[in-house]
Amino acid sequence: MTEHQGTAALWDTVDELWSRLEAGRVHAGREGVLLRILKLSEEVGEVAEAVIGATGQNPRKGVTHDWDDVRAELCDVVITALVALRTLTPEAREVFETHLRKVRDRPLGPPS
Repeated sequence: MTEHQGTAALWDTVDELWSRLEAGRVHAGREGVLLRILKLSEEVGEVAEAVIGATGQNPRKGVTHDWDDVRAELCDVVITALVALRTLTPEAREVFETHLRKVRDRPLGPPS
């Protein structure tokens, strides 16, 4: 599979997930969009929970997760963010790829 095919498959999947969510949407309009974006905060919280569980930082619970759980939760964050972006614009792929190029081209450190 070429990089282009992989990217196309990613965005085809994002569009499919978006379509399925739209078909079952309970809240329409601006409220629905805002709730979909807020879902991202929930997913980030699940990453934090998994990290705490993988490191045993909650003495009452001990080790409750592993690093595979953390990786899976990070994937959920990425998927949720891409679907939220698709909710905001049908041009999500172009918006994301343009922004990704800008981020890639930024210097990593402070200006010299």
